[in-house]
Amino acid sequence: MIASIRQILLMGRDGARRRVFALLLITLFPFATKPASAHHAFTAVFDAKQPIKLTGTVTKLEWQNPHTWFYIDVKDESGNVRNWGMEMGSPNLLIRAGWSRNSLKIGDVVTVEGFRSRDGSSNGNAQVVTLTNSGQRLFAASSQAQPIQSR
Repeated sequence: MIASIRQILLMGRDGARRRVFALLLITLFPFATKPASAHHAFTAVFDAKQPIKLTGTVTKLEWQNPHTWFYIDVKDESGNVRNWGMEMGSPNLLIRAGWSRNSLKIGDVVTVEGFRSRDGSSNGNAQVVTLTNSGQRLFAASSQAQPIQSR
């Protein structure tokens, strides 16, 4: 590649090609150095050996690629509230699984079955989301192959 850059720079004596090439480098350089999206494999972040089942109130929704996230406030046995972040599949996969942007709303009470994050934080990968008010079970288009079975 270095050799081809030198050839382009040496092509003309008028300097116009050099200026055009320099402009292209300056324009395209930021795109070449931009970090890749933070996409990951299920096993890199979540532990299939740590299933969780949480019931809580939806506090936030983030419909974006590469994963959709929602957050729920969950009360523990002591009555303390902890906010959990739950990852699901991409918006496109969720729509294919029957979701819409209105399937889940802030204030809805849901039960989530999934897997806890490896780092022990209050994050998980949702497999199944059950809407408490209707009993409707929605599969979360997780990157983990099979949804966990209801217990």
